[in-house]
Amino acid sequence: MGLVPDQTGAARFDSDGEVYNVTATTGQSASAAARASDVWKVYGSGEAQVIALRGVSAEFERGRFTAIMGPSGSGKSTLMHCLAGLDTVTRGTVQVGDTTVTGLGDAGLTKLRRDKVGFIFQQFNLLPTLTAKENILLPLSIAGRKPDPAWYDIVIDTVGLRDRLGHRPAQLSGGQQQRVACARALVARPEVIFADEPTGNLDSRSGAEVLNFLRNSVRQHSQTIVMVTHDPTAAAYADRVVFLADGQIVSELIEPTAETVLDTMKKLDTPAEVAG
Repeated sequence: MGLVPDQTGAARFDSDGEVYNVTATTGQSASAAARASDVWKVYGSGEAQVIALRGVSAEFERGRFTAIMGPSGSGKSTLMHCLAGLDTVTRGTVQVGDTTVTGLGDAGLTKLRRDKVGFIFQQFNLLPTLTAKENILLPLSIAGRKPDPAWYDIVIDTVGLRDRLGHRPAQLSGGQQQRVACARALVARPEVIFADEPTGNLDSRSGAEVLNFLRNSVRQHSQTIVMVTHDPTAAAYADRVVFLADGQIVSELIEPTAETVLDTMKKLDTPAEVAG
């Protein structure tokens, strides 16, 4: 059988794959960029009812890179969507920084997504008629804001595409397009960036470029990133991996490697998903 946490929290493993403590996930910290407190998400009713999240409590620290993993149907994408205000919770509370997301109306959610949250998706979601620079600045333009010139230069240097800013998406490789999408998420200096399978459409080399960019944005610029992935190699770029199964957090791994992620999955009887 896999390791099952008790009601006090989730099992933690160190970098050697050994259990080092069991810690509650419900304590609140002022350093959290995003927080879920006893979050439930239920779809449908009656015989068609599906419980996607079952009382999930978790914090995502500022200036840290966290990966969320789990088998298909575990609730990992649902958790991220609830944290980002893309889906509502059935019960419980979600916060981004000092903003309580739960209960926000359309105007509040629009402001949250504009000012405090950045998004990176598996599909790059770039406008084909705009240049890389125009795509990067689009959210700020829509909000009627001008970029901070110094921060914009830092983002462009971090993403490593200064010589491609005048190119349209069709003139860029997949990895370059995703780095443009990463820069677009970063340039508004959001409280937290949510990345949903950001390397899912990339080859291994392009994926590594994007993951290095994300890690550097955390380590060099104190960005906060929460990434959903099925790939142990991608998860190894994170500072911490949170594992879900059947809508609950069942473990977390600090300072992961691809090997310890796989080993943890084996301990939990949650084998890695096969891409595709």
